[in-house]
Order: sequence, then structure tokens, then C-alpha cells
Amino acid sequence: MTTLRQLRFLVALSDTLNFSRAAELCHVTQPTLSTGLKELEERLGVPLAERSKRSVMLTPLGVEMVRRARVVLNDVADIETLAHAQAGTLQGDLRLGAIPTVGPFLVPRALPLLRKAWPDQRLFLREEITESLVAGLAEGRLDLILVALPHAIGNIETELLFEDGYQLATPIGHPLSGSRNVTGQKLAKASLLLLEKGHCLQRHALEAYAEMGTPPGDAFSATSLPTLISMVEEGLGITLLPQLGVDAGIARGHDIALTPLPRACPRRVVLGWRATSPHAPHFRRIAALFRQARESLRVPPEQQAGSSG
Repeated sequence: MTTLRQLRFLVALSDTLNFSRAAELCHVTQPTLSTGLKELEERLGVPLAERSKRSVMLTPLGVEMVRRARVVLNDVADIETLAHAQAGTLQGDLRLGAIPTVGPFLVPRALPLLRKAWPDQRLFLREEITESLVAGLAEGRLDLILVALPHAIGNIETELLFEDGYQLATPIGHPLSGSRNVTGQKLAKASLLLLEKGHCLQRHALEAYAEMGTPPGDAFSATSLPTLISMVEEGLGITLLPQLGVDAGIARGHDIALTPLPRACPRRVVLGWRATSPHAPHFRRIAALFRQARESLRVPPEQQAGSSG
């Protein structure tokens, strides 16, 4: 009979592609893990991994088996935690995933609130792009994700935390600095700097104004918001910064001008979890703490940047 232990061995091998590290993840010896995987292959009658002295590679069937094993193990974990949920407790490690344009600003403010509510729980944070977070949630690698909508997220339960607008970051003295009539057409004609493709904020920024359109193919793109701010400070263009980041102080100390964009379409920051999770009531309590953390970040405009133009 195929056992859950064997499935855990297989998933660990997939995650590490190394028998020694996989054994460490499973808290067993390497011979124990190797024997368990060999018994699984014998049970199924097919090889699941190709082994050599220097590398391990899963067979196509092994890859599919890992995908199904993750689902099974995730369902078992939900069954095991159901009793804790019914008892009103939230125990064990909490694996939270967040997009890079939300996590660094919101999670540090929320941590003290989470620790006070659940002092015995450990929180592990992963920063990844939305597609990877959604996959991690479906596979059971993550318990909760902080993402921004609109975005395709599949069959995931979500709770809205807040709407996140934008401020226009420009060099000091830029024609759009302090303007009350910023439009998508004006932004389209400017040297607009964006995050690189893959970051949902790139698409959200472009959708902030319906008439903005898509920048030219050779437009500059950055890997992070601090990089964009540095480029603006050097006079190389302008960018849209999420209000969350501005309130968290990302522009503080930089010689740039910030201009509110009240007519821009905001992104919606949500907390998401698997629809089958038994912890939904607790996750909604966590959502309330994240909303509380967001409110605590709001700061006066004059404190948001080194200069407001």
C-alpha cells in the first residue's frame, strides 16, 4: 500500500533533487528515505526518478505523481488541523506568501499584532510574484497569500484588506509635479518607468488610467520599487508608486516630488487562502489585523518624501 510517508519522501526529493537534503527535510536518514522511495516505485511498478552519481531528475510520471501527492498531503494536513480549528485554536507554523510590493510594507507592521493574538505560532514569509504564490497555495506550500487584484487567482477564497491608490513620483520641477490634472494621456507621453514584466504592479500601474496605453518595448523596467525611485531621482523618468509603499516611507529621504492621483484606478490588496481550508474563520481574524496594520501606516504627506515639490 502506498503510504503518506512515501509521498512525503517523494515531494521532498522533488523539492531538493538531492537524497541527503530530502532526508533532512523529512527528519530521517538517507537510507530510510531511499528505501521508502524504492518501495514506492516497486509498488507502482514504474521508476519515478532517474539517479546518477551527481544528479537526480524526476521522470515525467514522477513529476505528475508529485503534483498529485501535494494535493493528497495538503488535504491530509487540512484534516489534521480541522480539530484545532473547531477547538478555536490556531497552532503550528503559518506560511505566508506576499508579493514584493505589499509584503515588505505591510507584514512588519502586522507582526506584533499577530504575535499578540497567537504568541506560540511562528510565521514564515515568502516574497514571490503572484503566479508563484497562487501555485504555492494550491500545492500546500503556503497557507495564506497577500496579493493584489485584479489578477487571475483561480478558486481561492479572498478577503479584501484595502484599496491601494497611487502617487506620481517625479524629479523636482517636473511639469507634472503637483499637477491636479494628471491624465493617462499625459503619463503616456512622459518617460514612464515601471517594474519588469511578471510583477502585477506593472499591469496595475498601466491600468490606473484607461487611456494610458502600453509603453514602448524599450521602456526601462526595474526589479524593485527602490530602484525605480533611484531612477526618478536621477531624472531618468517618472513612475507610479503604490500608496502603501509611500505611507511606509519608501520615498522618505529621496529628492523627488510626490503627487497624489485621486482619479487613478486603485489595486485591491487581498488576503487569500484555499477554499477547502478549515482555518477560514481564523484567517478572517488575521485579515482584520492586516487592515489594522495598514491604518497604522498612514502618515502626513509632508513626511512621505524628502521633498514634495
